[in-house]
Amino acid sequence: MFRHITDAQALHKRTWFARHLRLFPGIGLSAVVAAAAALATSQYGGPVFLYALLIGVALHHVSEEPRSAPGIEFCARTLLRLGVGLLGARITAQQIIQLGWSTALIVVVGVATTIGLAVFVGRRLRFSPAQSVLAGGAVAICGASAALAISAVLPKEKDGDRHTLMVVVSVTVMSTIAMVLYPLLSSGLGLQAQIAGVFIGGTIHDVAQVVGAGYTLGQETGDVATVVKLFRVALLTVVVFLTALAFKRSKGQEASPDAKKSPPLVPWFLLLFIVMVGINSFHFLPQVAVRGLSEMSQLLLILAVAALGLKTSFRELTNAGWRPIALIVIETLWLAAIVLGLLYLRQR
Repeated sequence: MFRHITDAQALHKRTWFARHLRLFPGIGLSAVVAAAAALATSQYGGPVFLYALLIGVALHHVSEEPRSAPGIEFCARTLLRLGVGLLGARITAQQIIQLGWSTALIVVVGVATTIGLAVFVGRRLRFSPAQSVLAGGAVAICGASAALAISAVLPKEKDGDRHTLMVVVSVTVMSTIAMVLYPLLSSGLGLQAQIAGVFIGGTIHDVAQVVGAGYTLGQETGDVATVVKLFRVALLTVVVFLTALAFKRSKGQEASPDAKKSPPLVPWFLLLFIVMVGINSFHFLPQVAVRGLSEMSQLLLILAVAALGLKTSFRELTNAGWRPIALIVIETLWLAAIVLGLLYLRQR
């Protein structure tokens, strides 16, 4: 009997190892693309997410090799979720409290109205509700990271991956443009350092671009912009939860009584995000460990974006047309206008 148990355990170990061994080619390919993107960023500047996407799309033909597909899918789904969960290592509850209620309200209104506008305009551009929410969340919260997090709880659609890629590309380009233009706009409008920090942190999409734009206007503006931006990132938890709830109910209404058990309402990576915020807030880990987790999150997200790029061809991207870009531009202009308007009203 003991020998039978030992043989079964050995078979299980071999099966487990074989199942995970097949992931290595795709993971390795995604890692090469991510490393190339990081090298391009270090040499020439620019957003690493955009480089990872473009290099991945350029190497799409390599991903058609059957041995690469499982690992690429693993990076685009499992590692994506893990990277989003570890984003919480960047945020503390104290940072959120220090913002003050009026600044927090401005950010919340900007996020909520931008997502609402995306749903409204997206319907007229013939996007599905899931596609509209994805684009709205990407602009309203934190660019590519938000797009990837929200996509993880959306129902599977025929063109879902292609739309996600178009949103990530468009929002990254718009964030880079905003990084250059918004400091000039802040200076032209004569905004005070703290006001400029709230504007930049409350409107630019990606964290890296917020930091770059904020500190070009000085230390105080950069510090305020970073904290405001991290508060927007913290709202990702709420948006992902509400998105999962909305689409779960919608799916549940359409499902048959004998349908399979639905996935949990709160995804595991969202719980990990909340736990990481708590750990960082109460200093349960040394600062070196927190910094390492934050860097690991960035690395995993780059791997995920590289894998998404590898899964998509240029032909598929061009088939998406002008509508995703138009939606991102409209949302970006709206977010800048609403935040500036609310800041003006607060000053009166």
